[in-house]
Amino acid sequence: MASAVQNWAEILRTQNLAADRAMDGVSRWLLITRASVFPMTVLSAAIGGLFAARVPGAHWGYFALALVGMVLAHAANNMINDYFDLEAGVDTESYVRTQYAPHPVLSGLVSKSGLLFAIAAVNLLDLGILLYLTEQRGWMVALFAVLGLFVSVFYVAPPLQLKHRGLGEPGVFVVWGPLMIGGTYFVTTGSFAPWVIVASFPYAMLVAAVLMGKHIDKLDADTAKGIRTLPVLLGRERATFLTQELLVGFFVFVVCLVLVGTLGVWTLLVLLAVPRLAQVLRVFSEPPPAAAPRGYPLWPLWYVSWAFLVTRRAGVLFVLGLLLDAIFPVHLS
Repeated sequence: MASAVQNWAEILRTQNLAADRAMDGVSRWLLITRASVFPMTVLSAAIGGLFAARVPGAHWGYFALALVGMVLAHAANNMINDYFDLEAGVDTESYVRTQYAPHPVLSGLVSKSGLLFAIAAVNLLDLGILLYLTEQRGWMVALFAVLGLFVSVFYVAPPLQLKHRGLGEPGVFVVWGPLMIGGTYFVTTGSFAPWVIVASFPYAMLVAAVLMGKHIDKLDADTAKGIRTLPVLLGRERATFLTQELLVGFFVFVVCLVLVGTLGVWTLLVLLAVPRLAQVLRVFSEPPPAAAPRGYPLWPLWYVSWAFLVTRRAGVLFVLGLLLDAIFPVHLS
């Protein structure tokens, strides 16, 4: 059991499992679903839930169901992306996707039909949660879910293929910000509040920065395949600058929301992540190394890992600040 837990920790940290470690069933599905990025979804749900903590009568059972549903949706999204990119001939043995982490099908973790079955099974579970929450809270639950599903499926699926048209990054901003955070708030409280949508923007900027970093890493390969991600459309220099601005923008936006009284003073805890931000901004200002540093697990990806470091630290501090604000609220106005 200890060995299996070590496997899970390694996969959640690196999205890889060392060749000398025995594969167990849980590890296989953690790799297939790309579980290492689930923390971003958990943080979005936590932010929405903590926004809801201000409202008397918040239903935490519904919050828990929404959290489970969003993690399942993220798992389905990752598998859908891998399936359609494989079908379209984008994911091959020589493409970046298969180099930084195991591809579910190409690495032999699951068959193509097995991947389709898993996608259907996870979406069926999600549908059950959606129907129940819609019955309890009303049609707006379905609206949040359907909009998220639309971006999830058509991120890579034809005919829209949002990623191929420079719309994948804005789509991720909308899903991990207004839809996930706003949707969690609505499910937990049964009400809609415009301020929640605005207050979801800072964390959405962090998640979008992670995807920007990944697509900067894949810029040459995507250009060769005709995949017009936002970095491909902008060019490396402007895409790198935009990613830096998104990372900085999180901190600026949080401070502004505190100054106008939308967020409590405790959320300024995010400023403890500024040293990490400064380190990452320096990395983005320099070209990537010519070869993988010793022990680095995600090569040839580079910038995405650094963007994720800011997102993880700042996101956790943001949630901690919101939690303290729920217990000891202090607002400037």
